[in-house]
Amino acid sequence: MKAVRTAMVLAAGRGERMRPLTNRIPKPLVRIAGRTMLDRMLDALERFGVSNTVVNASHLARHVERLLERRTRPPVYISVEPERLDTGGGIRRALPHLGRQAFLVANADIVLPQAERAFRSLEQHWDAQAMDALLLVVPRTRATGYAGGGDFALSSAFAGAAPLMRTEADCHPYVFTGIQILARSLFVDTPDGPFSLGTLYRRARLERRLFGLVHPESWFHVGTVQAVRETERLLAIEAATP
Repeated sequence: MKAVRTAMVLAAGRGERMRPLTNRIPKPLVRIAGRTMLDRMLDALERFGVSNTVVNASHLARHVERLLERRTRPPVYISVEPERLDTGGGIRRALPHLGRQAFLVANADIVLPQAERAFRSLEQHWDAQAMDALLLVVPRTRATGYAGGGDFALSSAFAGAAPLMRTEADCHPYVFTGIQILARSLFVDTPDGPFSLGTLYRRARLERRLFGLVHPESWFHVGTVQAVRETERLLAIEAATP
């Protein structure tokens, strides 16, 4: 296993459901308990020990640039997208700055307490020979702030990483957290312009190279203005619990 020391933070979304907050700032710059979600993620990557980080930005990108100018660690390159390229297109554009090995990708608009522990667990379970993508997932019943039908099922219930599946069912038991390790080879023959990572997941899943790892701790989906206060409340309870 090689150490994963390069990361990309996805911070280009518009955050439509977070209006009116996101009329004036990008969603990743919304503060949770006094600290922006983007700062929280970058702090975790610094503790994990990344040596190179890319942050993409599009909606109100100047605000992201200003925040990053105030940071000295981890080292960050900002990839500004004149038009939003979606998750896959944004990463493809940033590939020249992501090195030649597998890299971490993290959404900037989630809250994951002790995220560096999740990064280490993904790193420990990453298998470049068997995997194109390793996604951190949580049980839908423990996905705080999430109201959807889930994203995946696991092919087996044993501890550790397992292939991810989808069925014809409306609901799936696991939710993708927005944290993952991706192989650079996943982006071979991908198009210029906007496209979703979902298209690459489908290809990898059909080839049984899309894996999931269950996260045993808290994860917060902060999708609305109301969820900001609820996340702050629950974080305070966690912090006060021995």
